[in-house]
Amino acid sequence: MNREKAFPAVNETDPDVSVATADALDIAQALPMTDAAYLPGLAFDEMYAEGGDVRSHYLGVHTRLTTLSPEALADRQKTLERSFLLQGITFTVYGAEATTERIIPTDLVPRIIPAPEWKTIEEGLTQRLRALNMFLADIYGDQQILMDGVVPRELVLGAPSYRREMQHLYVPHKAYANVCGSDLIRGEDGAFAVLEDNLRVPSGVSYMLANRDAAKRTFPGTFRASNVRPVERYPDLLLATLKSMAAEWRPNPQVVVMTPGVYNSAYYEHAYLARLMGAPLVEGRDLVVHENMVYMRTTTGLRRVDVIYRRVDDDFIDPLTFRRDSSLGLPGLFNAYRAGNVVICNAPGTGVADDKAVYAYVPDIIRYYLGEDAILPNIETFLCREPVQLAHVLANLDKLVVKAVGASGGYGMLVGPHASRKEREAFAEALKADPANYIAQPTIQLSTAPCLIDGRIEPRHVDLRPFILSGEKIVVTPGALTRVALRRGSLVVNSSQGGGSKDTWVLVDEDEPREALP
Repeated sequence: MNREKAFPAVNETDPDVSVATADALDIAQALPMTDAAYLPGLAFDEMYAEGGDVRSHYLGVHTRLTTLSPEALADRQKTLERSFLLQGITFTVYGAEATTERIIPTDLVPRIIPAPEWKTIEEGLTQRLRALNMFLADIYGDQQILMDGVVPRELVLGAPSYRREMQHLYVPHKAYANVCGSDLIRGEDGAFAVLEDNLRVPSGVSYMLANRDAAKRTFPGTFRASNVRPVERYPDLLLATLKSMAAEWRPNPQVVVMTPGVYNSAYYEHAYLARLMGAPLVEGRDLVVHENMVYMRTTTGLRRVDVIYRRVDDDFIDPLTFRRDSSLGLPGLFNAYRAGNVVICNAPGTGVADDKAVYAYVPDIIRYYLGEDAILPNIETFLCREPVQLAHVLANLDKLVVKAVGASGGYGMLVGPHASRKEREAFAEALKADPANYIAQPTIQLSTAPCLIDGRIEPRHVDLRPFILSGEKIVVTPGALTRVALRRGSLVVNSSQGGGSKDTWVLVDEDEPREALP
């Protein structure tokens, strides 16, 4: 079967059925492909092997796609989008001319990861978060790693996200980053690597859950036959993680979700997670500090709060300690935190561990604290603060991706091969003016996965954002948000930059007992 040929227009629109039989798998290998739309190119393709055969874990989905007409696929896509609209599953793009509130673009074709690959991912992410939590405990404690010169002192202490106020404060279980969303990519060789870590207020888990619900409705038979690990327990696992942060001193801690408000781009997620956890959704104005304790205003009076799952950036959580012009936070919150009367998750100051310059040292951090090599490697990174590396970056802007150290969401970056000469020249001036604010990485052909584009199945570049919880123990959710660069040829997957998402099916290891699964 030639992978450069894709899916025919057929008229079969029967309800989804199971495709787990050997006969169906044989048919999948023999179906004629008459439309030359699927052209993976140089990148590793999630569905097609290099020789053009369908990868074994994709056979069920591939078979189902070949039995649906373009009209049937389009109908299912419209139903999915209508479902997202009715549920209010949206995000905000600031600066948009027409409207800032949009439905997140969602593709109906799932991305599939076999059990052995997921095992490596799970072990690698657990190792990584263990080391990063130890790093945070150290730099806000004795700073031994800085004295030993493993990570440059000025790089850490001079980072915008470093919070001196956190120095020598007690953090339960030394779990600074309670929710982490690391971004993984698969390179041309098919191996996964970590592109960046998100330890501040990582978002996207609500889309992972919503995509799963949509996929089960879109391909119910195929989903049942594929033996996919469940993600629906994430809210329970998150709540248990948050409560474990206060369990040493309160038997049944009161957890709240703190949001900046309805105008925040991820407000839907804040409300969604609060509802699923059964936790109150609050803004700073709904809380009050009295005698270094935090209380929530309710219709029956004040109720004490023990754990705040904050979705507000460090700068805005307390105007008495951080930004004085903030109207989003709670005056006195940090004093209550310092006194040990409330827990803030993630802890303030965790952002220094996902600083894009500190990222370059994570393999050294893992080796320093754990005595192990990193299971999941980093992408080669050039620190523009170093004169020799800056010279290399300036000489190769047409080949590199350049990122601002403190930026996120796809902003403040240059994709050299796709940029104009004028854009590269402007970025070169910015690099020379403030080299410490930038890092650069090689342009990597992210792996591609099948997507429904204008009625046809075509490859689009994807990354992977699994979610890791850290409290009394570390748990990796058996699923992830797959982000998609929906524009042809684009490598930028952020929703704010025209990207979308799709469900991720992590398959069950056939040798693993079902009751052992989280």
